[in-house]
Amino acid sequence: MKAIIATTVFGIVMMFTGILVNNKRSVAAIAAVLFAVLLGINFFDLAAASPNATDTLVFNKMLRIEHYSVWFNTVMTGCTLLYVLLMSKEIQRVGSHVAEYFALIFFILCGLYILATYNNLLMMFIGIEILSIPQYVLAGSDRKNLKSAEASLKYFLMGSFTTGILLMGIALLFGAARSFNVMEIAAMLHTDALNPLALAGILFIMLAFAFKVSAAPMHTWTPDVYDGSPTPFTAYMSTVVKAGAFFAFLRLFQVSFNGISEHWTLILAIITAATLLVGNVTAVFQQSVKRMLAYSSIAQAGFMLFAVLAVNKFAWQGIIIYAMAYSVATIGLFSVLVKLKDFTYDGFNGLARTEPLLAFTASIFLFSLAGIPLTGGFMAKYYVLLAVVQQGHLMWLVIFALLMAAISIYYYFRVIIAMYFKPGTPEIASPVTAGDRTLLIITCALVILLGVAPQLFLNRI
Repeated sequence: MKAIIATTVFGIVMMFTGILVNNKRSVAAIAAVLFAVLLGINFFDLAAASPNATDTLVFNKMLRIEHYSVWFNTVMTGCTLLYVLLMSKEIQRVGSHVAEYFALIFFILCGLYILATYNNLLMMFIGIEILSIPQYVLAGSDRKNLKSAEASLKYFLMGSFTTGILLMGIALLFGAARSFNVMEIAAMLHTDALNPLALAGILFIMLAFAFKVSAAPMHTWTPDVYDGSPTPFTAYMSTVVKAGAFFAFLRLFQVSFNGISEHWTLILAIITAATLLVGNVTAVFQQSVKRMLAYSSIAQAGFMLFAVLAVNKFAWQGIIIYAMAYSVATIGLFSVLVKLKDFTYDGFNGLARTEPLLAFTASIFLFSLAGIPLTGGFMAKYYVLLAVVQQGHLMWLVIFALLMAAISIYYYFRVIIAMYFKPGTPEIASPVTAGDRTLLIITCALVILLGVAPQLFLNRI
């Protein structure tokens, strides 16, 4: 609860900082300090919410503070701090309203915290809107770029339409259960007589979440929005924001809907298969690395959906390790991408000769996204697939996912081949400082540590 209040206050502080401080570097430094303080507050909340402690219900029982959700908040805050440190200079180049950009990121985190702790469907809806509305603004923040304005408009229109679908689902569930409380809805669904209103509500909510996490068939907005948005903000939208939506997805379906999982599992399995197919196959044909990463994020969403499909403890482990591994690797890869002027595959030609550290770290991040052993991405895929295997069904989907993972190696390794085996001199958009190199090495080490010793992290959850 302290973190929710703190991130709101810090967002307001950043808004006033934009009025009082004109220097962009000073504004970015203040934001980095506030994100570090926010991470400390999350650790303070984590110490208070021990694994054996009783869950705390606050705000008229609309929020449930538990050890696992506080862990997720802490991990995502750490990823956000890493993102701010790596992308700070690039955010300053987007426009003149730097303080407002950081304020919007704080508000996004506030929505994420609510989504990780909601105990009521109304709070879930509020969390999704707080998470989404700042993204519409960030997507259109590059006013000199028409593609940015187009991305913002598309995102806003599709998001508004999906909000209606989500509200319809919530209304139908309320009509069936006479309550917005997720535990009371779970109790109602455990009864022998299954309510058709409840099933319809679950279907509407599933479609709404499919939009938020870029799952097929609600994925069509993703490539244009990610490609048109300023690259620093695309990095955040495709990682931490997506992880927050997935945690909310998992929380609702595991807590409230697991009693009737046989009624929705097949539908979600088909959505998962379609997401994996569309994301991986379409990514093969892209010529822009940024757009390839947009389709890659759709494919990664397909793997994260396995955690929602599996109703067991491995799903909870899988979603948090996947969120961390995917976020760290993708943020690291985007921090390399923004250093280049040309986002096509040819723009990476010869990078290993001119900037060997950039090429090496980018390769590690790509290995992780592809799921190569000894990287965090491998362990992430292992845990989410293990969750479904332990469930004892949907083996056809696991085999299909492995096939799609093999296809993903092709388009990830195209970047590595360009960097190491093709001649060329890539144009560097901004100088690579000693601080950039240090942060990239730390990010790379985190990816490898998650792959080599994930239990060092998971044992503390």
